[in-house]
Amino acid sequence: MSADKQIAEDAEQLSKELQNLRERLFPPKSEKTIRSFTSGEAARLIGVSDGYLRQLALNGEGPCPQTDSRGRRLYTLKDVNALRAYLSGQQKAGSTKSKSYIRHRDPAREHCQVLAITNFKGGSGKTTTTAHLAQYFALQGYRTLAVDLDPQASLSALFGFQPEVDLSGNDTIYGAIRYDDERRPLRDIIRKTYFNGLDLVPGNLELQEFEHTTPQHLATSKASLQEMFFSRVQGALSSVADDYDIIVLDCPPQLGYLTLGALCAATSVLVTVHPQMLDVASMSQFLFMTSDLLSVVREAGGTLNFDFLRYLITRYEPQDGPQTQISGFLRAQFGDRVLTAPMLKSTAISDAGLTKQTLYEVGRENFNRATYDRAMEALTAVNSEVEKLMLDAWGREG
Repeated sequence: MSADKQIAEDAEQLSKELQNLRERLFPPKSEKTIRSFTSGEAARLIGVSDGYLRQLALNGEGPCPQTDSRGRRLYTLKDVNALRAYLSGQQKAGSTKSKSYIRHRDPAREHCQVLAITNFKGGSGKTTTTAHLAQYFALQGYRTLAVDLDPQASLSALFGFQPEVDLSGNDTIYGAIRYDDERRPLRDIIRKTYFNGLDLVPGNLELQEFEHTTPQHLATSKASLQEMFFSRVQGALSSVADDYDIIVLDCPPQLGYLTLGALCAATSVLVTVHPQMLDVASMSQFLFMTSDLLSVVREAGGTLNFDFLRYLITRYEPQDGPQTQISGFLRAQFGDRVLTAPMLKSTAISDAGLTKQTLYEVGRENFNRATYDRAMEALTAVNSEVEKLMLDAWGREG
């Protein structure tokens, strides 16, 4: 059998098995759902006491929670967001308190935050970081859009999509940034997810077409600044920015036209780095190349103004001496541009990934509790630090 036929056969076989696995994991419609939250978890998400939620439920105020076989009150994320809206409405009706339960940005003075998660090297935890960040922002009540710019579509898989089965032509952001007459509005491509308040622009292999068609367009067209490749992602995102507080971009692990377009659209950038010497050396080359290419974009008229640029240490093992040394080396070089909190390497996150889930989607009861708590603590520290940077950029107190 020829190599191309063998590879095609393997791809077909693997795709079928992944489809079978999804149908076993998420019956009967093969769709993912997010677990419900206990009253304590819901209260922490909203910013009130558990006793206050109990009183609301007893009085029949706000959404009515479900109860399990043990009589515990359970809230869906939709319930949590409905409670935020209800409490904000009550506050406007007569309370003098200034606390806000709805986290949406003020469009008059707070711009939509576009956060690009990027690295030159695969395996740095980029997609895992993107998924957890997007879900964290949704849990906190921000209107969030996640965009999968990677043709490998790992982010889409985490959100329950099998690209070769669930998507057809023009179902990715490529449909909104392509150069021909088949371009369509990004709003028509966006899909709702099982996370209330979190939408997704999925990815698949058609994203690679942008890397092929852009050089042809550059060679044959005298495009205006608005039509240049580095403006197209920004233009597509701008068309839906009014609907969101934050847009999170999962960039490909390469410095191509899609990544450059994402960086030009970004208001902030997070570079993930695994604390190994080879990864750090690779990141050095990535930074050199990025700087050179972005300077060309700037000279061509592109704007490059980031609210913040930060480095996130990922898959960190505190007991690993060499990793600790590399982390110290990075902090010595970049100072506070390295996030204070590293993302720990955790079996809890790996185990959740076996069923294409994140740590936010699975309950504590499914893991060794100490392992789960350690991973969740690290995850919360990273995500809340990024949230604070966003709030600072808005001029809003956390």
